[in-house]
Amino acid sequence: MALVERSLLGPGPSNTYPEATAALAAPLLGHLDPEFLRLLDDTGERLRSVWGTRNLRTLPLSGTGSIGMEAAFVNFVRPGDVVVVAVNGLFGERMCDVASRYGAEVVRVDHDWGEPVDVQRVLDAHPSPELVAAVHAETSTGVRSDIGRLGEALRARGDNTLLLADCVTSIAGEQIDLDAWNVDIAYAGTQKCLGVPPGLAPFTVSERAWERRVENPTTWYLDLGLIGNYVTGGASGGRAYHHTAPTAMVASLHAALGRVLEEGIPAVAERHRAAGEALQQGLRRMGLELFAPEGNRLHQLTSVWVPEGVDSADVRKQLLTDYGIEIGAGAGPFANSVWRIGLMGNNARLDRVEMLLGALRTVLGR
Repeated sequence: MALVERSLLGPGPSNTYPEATAALAAPLLGHLDPEFLRLLDDTGERLRSVWGTRNLRTLPLSGTGSIGMEAAFVNFVRPGDVVVVAVNGLFGERMCDVASRYGAEVVRVDHDWGEPVDVQRVLDAHPSPELVAAVHAETSTGVRSDIGRLGEALRARGDNTLLLADCVTSIAGEQIDLDAWNVDIAYAGTQKCLGVPPGLAPFTVSERAWERRVENPTTWYLDLGLIGNYVTGGASGGRAYHHTAPTAMVASLHAALGRVLEEGIPAVAERHRAAGEALQQGLRRMGLELFAPEGNRLHQLTSVWVPEGVDSADVRKQLLTDYGIEIGAGAGPFANSVWRIGLMGNNARLDRVEMLLGALRTVLGR
């Protein structure tokens, strides 16, 4: 079967950084090879830099971003724990589902899809939950929420609530400062702004949260205590075998993080901002209406209303067939009425913007 090259401008995966692709072709290392363990340690250090944290337990989990969500709840939620979840899109919904499967008493704070998280409503939902969870950059709607303000408000209240943040679409696409934001647990995915193929879930845990983890969670594969003995070493300081880590994927992530850090996080964030704003201005000039509210729109993922009388699927099919460009449909109730366009990682460039706008003008006859 012939290989087909696409411009992946949907909600993910995105086209990879060249450095990430090259690393996949490097000679394979074993998961206990000292050289690989050094690379794994450095990958954790690079993740700390990108995420703005000094958490010792910062590592790539083997699996996509959804593994990160699963690991967060199974390791830090006990049956009967009160978990407040801010729901303003598909992935807030998914958090509720996962938390409930591990016995949490889930308190939903529902918002209209497309709204940012209302911090006061989250605080008012319960006086002292064990955990509050929210999505930083909601992939389903293209909306950013102020996780820093939420973390500040929780700490000001003086309780011991842990804060969990979904950073799948924000990591390496904008400035993140988890420690300053008082985030205790965060997870992400590699296939968006990190510019790496899907397959790893960057994960980080504060010492405060680690002290309250579930010692024997109802999962072996995602038991962070066991994984930690491999990633950071056990009590004896040695590495304990847990599972066969995807070493090529870790090498790819390491290389992409190096590319991001060499460019510099402020420059990377500015590149995403410039590309996103150019796309949004171009869409408006075509007479299209943006879905996410001004002031809370993501730059890396733009949501736009499908024009009245236009078949969403037909346009996406024509873009893919005639131009090799993939954009995404909407999610949930907006599956047929919204398009999601990603400019993430290596695609956060003005040439990608012009390519897409030109193709879309032709397809729409505008």
